[in-house]
Amino acid sequence: MKIKFLSQFYILFFIVILFTSCTKKIPVIETGSQKPMPEKWVDASTKHKIVRLSSIETDNRSFYFHNNPFIPELKNEGDLMVYYSSKQKRPSDRIFKEKILKQLFVVNLKTFETKQLTNHQNIIAGEIVAKKRREVFYQTQDTIFAVNVDNQNTRIVFIFPDSIKRAGISSLNADETLIAGSFSDDLKDSILRNNPNKSDYFKIIYEAKLKHTIFVIDIEKGTIEYILSDNAWLNHIQFSPTDPYLLMFCHEGPWHLVDRIWTINIKEKKPRLMHKRSVKNEIAGHEFFSCDGKTIWFDLQIPRSKTFYLAGVNIESGQLRKYSLKRDEWSIHYNISPNQKLFTGDGGDSSQVAKAKNGQWIYLFTPKGDSIISEKLVNMKFHDYSLEPNVHFSPDGKWVIFRANFEGSSQVYAVKIHKEILPH
Repeated sequence: MKIKFLSQFYILFFIVILFTSCTKKIPVIETGSQKPMPEKWVDASTKHKIVRLSSIETDNRSFYFHNNPFIPELKNEGDLMVYYSSKQKRPSDRIFKEKILKQLFVVNLKTFETKQLTNHQNIIAGEIVAKKRREVFYQTQDTIFAVNVDNQNTRIVFIFPDSIKRAGISSLNADETLIAGSFSDDLKDSILRNNPNKSDYFKIIYEAKLKHTIFVIDIEKGTIEYILSDNAWLNHIQFSPTDPYLLMFCHEGPWHLVDRIWTINIKEKKPRLMHKRSVKNEIAGHEFFSCDGKTIWFDLQIPRSKTFYLAGVNIESGQLRKYSLKRDEWSIHYNISPNQKLFTGDGGDSSQVAKAKNGQWIYLFTPKGDSIISEKLVNMKFHDYSLEPNVHFSPDGKWVIFRANFEGSSQVYAVKIHKEILPH
């Protein structure tokens, strides 16, 4: 018995020594306080571990917050995350689509190995990942392509007819048979070229009342169908993650002037308003589906910049649920964990709608009653919020992935949601 006890003791002792020695190798640093940062570190303010997922040599972007970037592992080789990389630096999200030649890459979230997927000589866009097909759909000029993440085989999916001059793809449906997108009046191009700053073009496009049309493309048949046309600015098109026929879209424009969040069944083609503003200057936006497809979550302020909520509307019943937030906890974007028990937010600086004095954090949110318990994950005081962080939970729910420029260029990072145990 004594020998067995001593053996167990020494095994435990060596495990503790090994863990301590490994922990010591990770520096505890104020995030963004040096350029470059190490490949991994512990945030001195929050005690959470951060890992850079992208190469410091290039300018990198993780996907927009409601666009799924993940492809599940086949066995135990690690989940994949798709992202954009460019040799050219694009510092801001507030200027319309600078002509940046970017390529699609994939990173293994277990090994951190990266692989280039595309090598186009023209500008590409898309951000559409097919988990079952293990493909990424993207568009260059009038052509939609799909590239396989395992072997990089690329195929043409669809070529837009000459009658459609300005089209863009946005989302893939739940059974991966349809791609949704929109096109608009050609006048929109000249507005964007002449008014490239978002602070200028946002209201001008809204007031122009240009015709916008939502379409779906059948991937196998290679056909296009028009779902809805309106003189409202139709944007943020998202398929439900569970219902292959349900689309969400928004009436874009100054949020206090629009009833923004809508859904449409592509078979019935009857739009349905999901949240009606109740007071003057109320705003609702940056909407996204819950993982089970039953709820649409969004930023709700009643009225604008006064009272803050993370709100969800039940798609079937229309019932509204609200979690109150403090001003400094308000975030540009929110997202939900795979188990739907947690939320994350990317914070914001004092120039934005909440006018937060101490809001530059990546947050973890735990609902409790009608409010939120917040935990700070990353100190973002060295980050310029003209680049929006756009938070995602990793597929295993253990990390929050975001983009930031506190090292000078835009990079992609993951922060662990559980704090590190640091040696004394």
